[in-house]
Amino acid sequence: MKYIVKATPFLREQISEYDAKTRRVMYDKINLVETSPFRNKSLKSDSYNHVFRIRFSHAGSEKRLIYVVLKDKVFLCFVLDRSRGYKDLEAYFRKIGRLGQQR
Repeated sequence: MKYIVKATPFLREQISEYDAKTRRVMYDKINLVETSPFRNKSLKSDSYNHVFRIRFSHAGSEKRLIYVVLKDKVFLCFVLDRSRGYKDLEAYFRKIGRLGQQR
């Protein structure tokens, strides 16, 4: 099954400052998500049931791209800094609003 991948405007804003190499690595990993979104580590969240993360590095610091699977759609939500753990996870979900209601 092929999934539809959508990026939130908040994520687009976050990755606009990344260099081409980092964006290419992210793009390659996102292509893998299109075919099998459940391949990465799942996260526990109060907001959504199927939350996952993709690890990558940018400018020497480790980051996590957080995404949510809702039926046949994959929403690429935001990037978390790995040094902060998952402390900001729910705050970022509140910041981007409800997924599935966006166009």
